[in-house]
Amino acid sequence: MPHIELDESLPGIRGLFAFRPETGQPLQQLAEALLRGDSTLERGERELIAAYVSRLNDCNFCCWSHSAFAAKQLEGGYDVVDATLADLDTAPVSSKMKALLRLAGKVQQSGKAVTEEDIAAARAEGATDQEIHDAVLIAAAFCMFNRYVDGLGAITPTDRAAYDQMAEMIVSAGYVR
Repeated sequence: MPHIELDESLPGIRGLFAFRPETGQPLQQLAEALLRGDSTLERGERELIAAYVSRLNDCNFCCWSHSAFAAKQLEGGYDVVDATLADLDTAPVSSKMKALLRLAGKVQQSGKAVTEEDIAAARAEGATDQEIHDAVLIAAAFCMFNRYVDGLGAITPTDRAAYDQMAEMIVSAGYVR
């Protein structure tokens, strides 16, 4: 149940963006740059980082939506996403992706939880400085997005099909409206 009056036809963060477009627009542009902009990480991999951090933050809307967005763009779809969220150690993703997800998990705890060893582990698996940067920034941004969504009690559908419909829109048109 939302803590403020929101358009019930716009679930999750979309309703919050519409409530206050002057703050929503820059946040949409940030999501677009982080998750769909130029990167050596695939869009699905970046969405997986967003879903993983959102799971750690117990933000159902963001976890479920970005899981759908990742599944739509990753080979293996939901099987890969669900397995990764269930157990990173046995996840069917590359060792580089596991290292970046572990790094994102450290950021979720605290920026100061990230150590030189974490960075070295990501580099040892082939992560570039840009990929490390992007994983950290996606994790930090999603800590903010998660708290925004949950802090205002945004509308959170419980049916996976609702998120699959959102995924169609995001994958084809992006985050900026």
